[in-house]
Amino acid sequence: MRLLVDLGNTRLKWMLAEGTEVRGRSVSLAWDEADFEARLEALLAVVPAVESIWIASVAGLAREARVREALHGRFGIEPQTAVAASELCGIRLAYRDPLRMGIDRVMALVAVQAAGHAPCVLASLGTALTLDAMAGNGEHLGGLIVAGPDLMQKALVEAAGRVTIRREGQVGWFADNTEDAMAGGSWWAAAALVERFYDESAKALGLAPRLILTGGAAPRLQPLLRIAAIEQPDAVLRGLALCAQHAADEA
Repeated sequence: MRLLVDLGNTRLKWMLAEGTEVRGRSVSLAWDEADFEARLEALLAVVPAVESIWIASVAGLAREARVREALHGRFGIEPQTAVAASELCGIRLAYRDPLRMGIDRVMALVAVQAAGHAPCVLASLGTALTLDAMAGNGEHLGGLIVAGPDLMQKALVEAAGRVTIRREGQVGWFADNTEDAMAGGSWWAAAALVERFYDESAKALGLAPRLILTGGAAPRLQPLLRIAAIEQPDAVLRGLALCAQHAADEA
């Protein structure tokens, strides 16, 4: 059994895998959770013994170090780190320096390619909204990164001295208050970017690709889109399972 860990900007998630197949549902813990270390230790205490641990991380080094220490203390195993490469597990990255591409995006592309979804546009919505286009043969065309809707609103509140938020806004077109105006503006902006990127990807690919959504906020985005989309939950962890097994096979 292998433990797969996804260290994101907002939270960490993990799943168990047997070979390339994930088992059960993912478990998550937000970085800003009260008593984070105690919660993490309690959650890990019920995880069964594993033979190896693999991490895909876009988190800061301090956060990653905290998790590595907890994992080593619980299992006595040094976690291995997923690293991007120009060619990896059936995909070819467009980035000139693959190490500068977020490993979460890379692992998600691996997952959707293995699931037979390519050619596709992959939209991952969390702290950031990332967009990637991929051909049917696994060739990555490139992509975009922008702040996710919640981060858009937070940045605006921090930058504008007189803007305050008292509640979570509702998404609509004709808001009559600041909260709803900001929520609608940020979420419709995200939806519009996904749709425009999809159109440009279709032109570049010469066909209509599948639209795949992943990330914690994907279910909130899907109803706003005019394009049919397929949700791929836990794409990062599913891709990590494939790459970890590939590395084990090569070893």
